[in-house]
Amino acid sequence: MVNTERKAEMSDTQLLTEQISLTLPSGVVRQYPKGVTGNDVAKSISDKLFEAALGIKLNGTLRDLNLPIEEDGTIEIVTFDSEEGRELYWHSTSHLMAQAIEELFPGTKFGTGPAIENGFYYDIASEHRFTEEDLRKIEERMLEIARRDLVITREELKREEAIEYFTTKRIDPYKVEILQDLNDEIVSIYHQGEFSDLCTGPHVPRTSKLKAVRLTNISTSYWRGDSSREKMQRIYGISFPSEKLLKEHFARLEEAKKRDHRKIGQELELFLISPKVGSGLPIWLPKGAIVRQELENFLKEEQSKRGYQMVYTPHIGNLDLYKTSGHYPYYKDSQFPPITLTDETGKEEQYLLKPMNCPHHHQIYSSKPRSYRDLPIRLSEFGTVYRYEQSGELNGLTRARGFTQDDAHIYCRPDQLQEEICNVIELTQLVFSTLGFKEVQTRLSFRDKTNKAKYGGTDELWEQAENDVRMAAEKMKLDYFIGIGEASFYGPKIDFIIKDAIGRKWQLGTVQVDYVMPERFDLTYVGSDNKEHRPVIIHRAPFGSMERFIGLLIENFAGNFPTWLSPVQVAVLPIVDAVIDYATEVTEKLKAVKIRAELDERSEKIGKKIRDAELKKVPYMFIIGEKERDSKSVAIRRHKEGDKGTKPLDEAIALLKEAIAMRK
Repeated sequence: MVNTERKAEMSDTQLLTEQISLTLPSGVVRQYPKGVTGNDVAKSISDKLFEAALGIKLNGTLRDLNLPIEEDGTIEIVTFDSEEGRELYWHSTSHLMAQAIEELFPGTKFGTGPAIENGFYYDIASEHRFTEEDLRKIEERMLEIARRDLVITREELKREEAIEYFTTKRIDPYKVEILQDLNDEIVSIYHQGEFSDLCTGPHVPRTSKLKAVRLTNISTSYWRGDSSREKMQRIYGISFPSEKLLKEHFARLEEAKKRDHRKIGQELELFLISPKVGSGLPIWLPKGAIVRQELENFLKEEQSKRGYQMVYTPHIGNLDLYKTSGHYPYYKDSQFPPITLTDETGKEEQYLLKPMNCPHHHQIYSSKPRSYRDLPIRLSEFGTVYRYEQSGELNGLTRARGFTQDDAHIYCRPDQLQEEICNVIELTQLVFSTLGFKEVQTRLSFRDKTNKAKYGGTDELWEQAENDVRMAAEKMKLDYFIGIGEASFYGPKIDFIIKDAIGRKWQLGTVQVDYVMPERFDLTYVGSDNKEHRPVIIHRAPFGSMERFIGLLIENFAGNFPTWLSPVQVAVLPIVDAVIDYATEVTEKLKAVKIRAELDERSEKIGKKIRDAELKKVPYMFIIGEKERDSKSVAIRRHKEGDKGTKPLDEAIALLKEAIAMRK
């Protein structure tokens, strides 16, 4: 029944009207009068939720808070804490910024103003050239409009009527062009005070929801991204429901600059990108290669325990191979162009830099007959692939054109599928926990059924694959959410999203069920009934890309790698030249048990040697003076922690070996 605390606020007439049932995220079902709004529902739950509410999700669809609800359904109050809430908030702020610009600079015309990953922008056409000083004025006017507490309303009208509106009442040729390209019969306009904008919505209910804003940048853009069209000015910004959140955001940005993997990678001599080699093609330096090798060895060890077999495949393949898989032409725009060769007989062949490892692995599977007794077959490879990323999208290790995936493909029978998916999930969780990632979200990435042309395979195969993924997630008790349209073209995925040390989210690790490739490559096994059957394929990559994963690790640890990953694990620092011989002996003993040690023989004061080792982020320092030499001991110093006391050399080595073996 209706919450008893709120009954008194509803009139007798309301209580007598037709009731609808709304199911809250907790599973609780509440009765409300037909026509109730999201605002009413939020207020009936708590005043705090009412204040935080930005929109609602009704039966999974995002809607305005103040629209009437006419039928039973599931409802979720959307707040700034969710990705959808932030997107809604930032998109609403872009409209508010446009209103402020229009008030300050009359005659300005507006292109598009979407929410983006961190904030929003609006493309504007104005004879005025905007400056940093203008941005501060616009911010002030935005907050002033917010204090007006204007109600934001949605108006739906026919497309032809909207064209007339933006042609005669609110003259804006950019909105008219957008409308002329739409096929929708009904469109929507949002109004706030004297300002109106074409938009599908939803939006926050009132301008007073905006509490803090910072306009961050001005850049040049072109109408509809076409360099042959009008040049526009793009103003970026970000906003929050409190000044505290705004300050925290910019504090994180400052911290992110300090942790930038490109900066730290150069300082620690981990990798380089040479223009002579090519943009987006990282070169691993010796110390960076150690980090990568340790990660690879870790995963190889765990894979070996679980029955994986290592393989190696070429860096290129015949174009027909990728046409069979569908990688060409599905991902044609993100691949290097085919290489066309003509041999001495005049025969022409086309090759492609390998965009994915899986088609090569399918050739290994099909190289000989398979029996049901052979399955599952688990093939793994650290295989380098190539994608043509636009130059503006390249970003050190985290967005490259050549990168190595920790790929594996499991070929199994349908009755083995659930166990195999669960085993892969367990391995992925082990990788994350070993590296200290405790906050992990799980997304089940399914196809968008309204855009079937984007995907391969039949409806029946997709329904089976999505059901298998969901059942495995539930069996492993994953706290998951579903991402419609996030699937690969050949199957649904389980995507793992981790949160790093400064709160940023990264998608890492993928588990994918595939019923499509076995059909495309005619993969079979002979079953116990002596008939041919299709295997199911699981695509799996806990790290995803070695480059991107290490880029993330560098930023997550700020270069302070755990000891087992650190390129140099111990810096041996003699205080005086008289102990160099013993310091050399200590260094050799460390190396003999595979501890990575460096001896600092420079004629520098010990304070400088310690500072330099700290700057290099070496986890342990063994300080050696005459006392340590005479007692066959070392004074241990820990990076960022300081003095840890003196221990006999053998005991210090044993402690270090144990920490490394436990991957600490």
